[in-house]
Amino acid sequence: MTQIVTLTLNPALDLGAHTDRVEPGPKLRLSAPEAHPGGGGVNVSRAIAKLGGRSRALVSLGGPTGERLAALLDDEGLDVVPILSPGETRFSLAVTDAGGAQYRFVLPGPDWDEGTLGAAVGAVDEAAEADAYVVLSGSQPPGAPAGYVTEFVRALGPGRRVVVDTSGPALVELAAGTPPTPCVLRMDGAEAEALAGHPLPTRTDTADFAERLRVGGAAETVVIARGADGNVMAGPEGRCHVTAAKAPVVSAVGAGDSFVGGMVMALAAGETADEALRYGAAAASAAVVTPGTELCRREDFDAFLPRCVITAL
Repeated sequence: MTQIVTLTLNPALDLGAHTDRVEPGPKLRLSAPEAHPGGGGVNVSRAIAKLGGRSRALVSLGGPTGERLAALLDDEGLDVVPILSPGETRFSLAVTDAGGAQYRFVLPGPDWDEGTLGAAVGAVDEAAEADAYVVLSGSQPPGAPAGYVTEFVRALGPGRRVVVDTSGPALVELAAGTPPTPCVLRMDGAEAEALAGHPLPTRTDTADFAERLRVGGAAETVVIARGADGNVMAGPEGRCHVTAAKAPVVSAVGAGDSFVGGMVMALAAGETADEALRYGAAAASAAVVTPGTELCRREDFDAFLPRCVITAL
């Protein structure tokens, strides 16, 4: 199996708690918080582990919060390579009221500069084998320029296959097609519609836009999520859609990261792009039936995989 390496420059210690109601003014008494690892690349590695695979997780860790996050990752048995952070690792807080409404408070994280970003690229270059799949997932940290992902792909060279799931200016820059391009670029439907400048109501509309991004040099393969309607992929071998397994949604947190984990795990095992798309869809479906930040379970993934059907577009 080809090596998988994930990079998380802006991880978080995710804290979750409950209260009767959220309102301005009085002190809000919370329940004892639960702590979980957070951050795109971290969750991709966690999902891969839950599906029975292995990856090497490069994670930026700093200060006491970083130490606590490292302990949680160690408890999950992940192969973690710490990267020195330019500051204290951030935390986030999710508060759920008695009615089930959730309020999420997310801090920005420490500022990065050219030197610390370059050191992170060097760490990946040292940890990743020549043909590894390298996953860069999550929002880019404060201080990272919009073109950082492109420079990251260039620095790793042509052998490493970079899979990107990001947002904001970094996604806009990638969509412009500045070479060199990553192997896979994944985004959700809202991000795709923001880039397109108009709604993408049908699968064909989404596939047309994905193909336009691919031909324009955004990535070798472009994947766009359509929520409960599944995912669309445009690649060198054509365009296709995969259905999502029908299941009651308990929590959508981590569905995208689970998708990336399932898809990359299949690619690393030598599966075709279509089959990898099915693995991703099954992993995402497995994630939404678990509470909170639990991500996917292997038994749910196994049950959902046959229900994820590929159709050419």
